[in-house]
Amino acid sequence: MNLQNHKNLIQENGFTIINNIFSEEEIERITDVIQNIDTSKETFRKSEDLFAIRQFLKEIPDVKDLIFTNNLKQIIKEIFGENYFVVKSIYFDKPEKSNWYVAYHQDLTISVDKKVELENFGPWTTKQNQFAVQPPLEILENIFTIRIHLDDTDENNGALKVVPKSHSKGIYRPETIDWNLEKENICNVEKGGVMIMKPLLLHGSNRTINGKKRRVIHIEFSDKQLPEVINWSERIN
Repeated sequence: MNLQNHKNLIQENGFTIINNIFSEEEIERITDVIQNIDTSKETFRKSEDLFAIRQFLKEIPDVKDLIFTNNLKQIIKEIFGENYFVVKSIYFDKPEKSNWYVAYHQDLTISVDKKVELENFGPWTTKQNQFAVQPPLEILENIFTIRIHLDDTDENNGALKVVPKSHSKGIYRPETIDWNLEKENICNVEKGGVMIMKPLLLHGSNRTINGKKRRVIHIEFSDKQLPEVINWSERIN
């Protein structure tokens, strides 16, 4: 894989798409594990419009070896760098009948192990005993997100729409987007492909209109150490 081009695209536009990273068999093995889990735990969110698993890699350790194939490890090493580790993981299932859409936003929080008063960290939120905080900008700018697609995804079943280059403008309030200056890009990804993005990239998704599932594994990576009093809550090397 020649990944330098993708590295440049992420730097310039805030995202890139690389198809054919996982084979049909590899995707099938991953989905088999997910289908056989106990979904009664509180980190699992279930509704008609969404099924999500927070702390995905911690909740389903069996899936780790299936996800971190040689292909994916090569991407992490060559595009992100030698010392990157996992800091967050979520599984999203946007069901066939989903009316759920996501307005434009940036991913501005990180998951940490406790809540403490810290300069330049805040605001804080707590969900299901998990602590999220908005860290200083340089921590957010350092994160890469990989979205692994378990289904073909296009504008008809909730593909991400993004505003290219918005990742390099710091905190960017969606209501201030000037559509005379900015353009929207729909990110179609094939089953077994990945989308890599920077969390500060403005992104959203539309409702599903073609009756097809959209299942995505979302994993965030950083190589930054946090202030000593707190830890990344999901750190996996």
